[in-house]
Amino acid sequence: MHLGKTISVKEDYYNMKVYLDKQSRRVRVEDYLGNLFSILERAEKIAEDEKAEKLLFCGRKEHFSELLESGYIFEARIDGYFLGSDCYFFSKFLSNERKVSSHWIEEDGIIKSIYHLSKSAQTISPPKAYVMKKMGEGDAVSLSELYKSVFQIYPTPLNDPAYIIDTMRKGTIYYGFLCNGQVVSAASAELNAMYKNAEMTDCATLKEHRKHGLMKILLARLEQELVENGIFCAYSIARALSFGMNSVLYQLGYVYRGRLVNNVYIYDKIENMNIWVKNLADVPNIGQ
Repeated sequence: MHLGKTISVKEDYYNMKVYLDKQSRRVRVEDYLGNLFSILERAEKIAEDEKAEKLLFCGRKEHFSELLESGYIFEARIDGYFLGSDCYFFSKFLSNERKVSSHWIEEDGIIKSIYHLSKSAQTISPPKAYVMKKMGEGDAVSLSELYKSVFQIYPTPLNDPAYIIDTMRKGTIYYGFLCNGQVVSAASAELNAMYKNAEMTDCATLKEHRKHGLMKILLARLEQELVENGIFCAYSIARALSFGMNSVLYQLGYVYRGRLVNNVYIYDKIENMNIWVKNLADVPNIGQ
């Protein structure tokens, strides 16, 4: 069962779209229009009613100072998210425990070491046993088995084939690698049609298949699809403790834009998440 849901709130002087994430005990304001302080007041009331520990606000550049004045903490940014205008992630923590991060210094070290790697978007072809394909609804069961094997906990119910099919019908693009008929690696691009951006997400590879650089190839292929669809803002939210996933994004030309503290329950606990962003319009010949 999917524990989260999106609600729309409309009043005389504002409206907003809010995601209620019971599993991660947080509330996220995804979009808004109108009187900012009325919006924040209502969002905080919703968070209180939901017994959330964190309120995440996807703000716009022109509201940066007002959000700071209202007690929100700036955590990260996505360049070009709103039809070319940047999105700023602000948070308000509603419990002391949720604000404390015991892995922050270790995660800083991971970012520092990654930035010493050579940056190369070149990919190496995997052994012939691996076949890449664009996933369709008929692959939903196989995809769900992969995600079930890799993640004990995930923010969305990817272990449910019906959920995967629903995301496909709403425009999410999946690519995967098969080995001996089994899906061993997969990733997706979740498209935002209104604001022309895409989240590179649902990245998973079975442990015994991680030495062939499969994820790098899948993400590069997804980027080509985005360009073909006129989408140039690509971003990814990676586990801050994952050296492998963060290094893949860096080597593909993504830039680090901040860290969301104790953001979601994923893998086996609540974790900090790094934001990585790439402007696909800056990359020559990517769609060829």
